[in-house]
Amino acid sequence: MIARDNSPLIIGHRGASAVAPENTLAAFARAVRDGADGIELDVRLSHDGVPVVIHDATLPRTRLRKRLVGRLPLAQIKQIDVGSWFNQRHPSLASSEYTSQIIPTLDEVFGLLADQVSQRFLIYVELKCGPSSKRNEELAKAAIAAVRRFDLMNQAIVISFNLRTVATVKRLDSSIRTGALFGPRTAVRSPSSIVKAAVASGADEILLNHRIATQKLVSAATASDLPTVVWTVDDPRWLARARTLGICALMTNHPAKMIRDSKAS
Repeated sequence: MIARDNSPLIIGHRGASAVAPENTLAAFARAVRDGADGIELDVRLSHDGVPVVIHDATLPRTRLRKRLVGRLPLAQIKQIDVGSWFNQRHPSLASSEYTSQIIPTLDEVFGLLADQVSQRFLIYVELKCGPSSKRNEELAKAAIAAVRRFDLMNQAIVISFNLRTVATVKRLDSSIRTGALFGPRTAVRSPSSIVKAAVASGADEILLNHRIATQKLVSAATASDLPTVVWTVDDPRWLARARTLGICALMTNHPAKMIRDSKAS
C-alpha cells in the first residue's frame, strides 16, 4: 500500500456513492473515472448462493417491500431497480443511466474492473455476515472463488466486522489478503485489545471508523505491522491527519473531491 506523495490512497466507498447510486456498476465505473486508487463494496449471498453486491440485508432504500436479500433467488434480485431512488433523492445529480442500474453480482463487478483498471487498483470486498456460521463460510468460499476466477489475488482485500469469518478466509486460502473492520461501538475497548483481536483473526490490515481512529490506536496497529485504513470520510482535513498518523488509505463517498483536495494540499 504505497500512497502518492506521502498522501493516503483514496478508496471509493461503495464506489463514488456521493454522485452515483451506491454499490452499482455505475458507481464503480465513476470511481475509476474519477481516479480512485480502489473501491469498497459489500457482498451478500442470494438464496441460491450467488454473491451479490448490496449493503443492506433488506430493500427499503430502493422503495420496495421489506424483503431479505438472502431469501431471494438471483433471478428475482436481478429484477430490482437500485438506481431510481438516487435520482429522486438527488435531482441535481440525476442521470438516465442510473434508472437502469440493478444489483450486480460480484462477478459482474470484477469483470467490469478487470477491463478498466491497473494491477495497482485495490478492491475491498466486505463480507456482510449473519448469525449462521455455515452461511458465513459459504459467503467466504464464494468470495474467494470469485477472486481466484478473475485473478485478483494481488488486488482484492476481503474484509469483515465478523472476525471469525476473516479467520475463515485465511484458513481457506492463506494467500488472500484480509482486513478486520472496527466501528464506533468498539471505542469502549482499549487500542491494544482491538489490535490484538485483529491480529488473532489473521488480518493483514485494520479498518477503523473515523470516530475511533485515534493516534494511540493507529500507533498500536502500526507497531503490529497492520496498515490502517479509515472509513468513511469526506472531510479534506483527514488528508493532513492521515499523513501525520501514517494512515495508508481513506475510504470516501466522494473520491474525486478528495483527490482534488489532496493535490491542492
